[in-house]
Amino acid sequence: MKSSLSFKGIDQLVKHLDKAASLKDVQQIVKINGAQLTKTMQQNASFKGHFEGDDFVYPTGFTKRSISMWLHDGGFTTQVGPQSDYSPYLEYGTRKMAKQPFVGPSFNVQKGVFIKDLERLLK
Repeated sequence: MKSSLSFKGIDQLVKHLDKAASLKDVQQIVKINGAQLTKTMQQNASFKGHFEGDDFVYPTGFTKRSISMWLHDGGFTTQVGPQSDYSPYLEYGTRKMAKQPFVGPSFNVQKGVFIKDLERLLK
């Protein structure tokens, strides 16, 4: 199965961005929203313990502390996420543990803020 992605109107967007705002403003919005996403994700990473067999496993806070932010592409891309190996199990659950999502809900909130910030910049 082959898939493709194309954007229409990029030239007009770039011209408008040149007129409306400098690229430094865009980089600043990316950086601020990345930091806000990191903070929200860390706040949402408060987990309940769970049973493994007869033993109750208490949360240690490692996943919360492992959430980091990186800037790429000269500040036009931000990457935020947990670095613990077991964070997908927390996000999606297992057959023995209920899901405790923290990445998806945080991202869904922040993407709306990011879009509004970019729209405000373009006006």
